[in-house]
Amino acid sequence: MGGFLVDGNFVIGLGQQVIFLVLEVVGPILIVGMVVGLIINILQATTQIQEQTLSFIPKIAAVIIVLFLAGPWMLSQITDFAAQILGNLNQYVQ
Repeated sequence: MGGFLVDGNFVIGLGQQVIFLVLEVVGPILIVGMVVGLIINILQATTQIQEQTLSFIPKIAAVIIVLFLAGPWMLSQITDFAAQILGNLNQYVQ
C-alpha cells in the first residue's frame, strides 16, 4: 500500500501537535481568567474587602465573553486538526 509506517517519532510529533493545539485553544480563556482574577484581587487588597466569592462572578463573566468571542475560532482550530487527522487516517492504518 502507499501508506507509511507509524513509528515512535510520528506518535511523539502527533502528541506535540495535540499539546500545542490544546494550549492554543485554552490559552485565551486561562489568560483572561487570570488577568480578571488578578485585577479583582488587587481591588480587594486596596479596599480591604475580603469576600472570597467576589472574584468568581467577574471571572465567570469574562470567560463566557471570551468563549462567545473566540468560540468560532476555537472550534475551527479543533475541527481543522480533526479533519487533518481523519483525512490522513488511511495512511496511518496499514
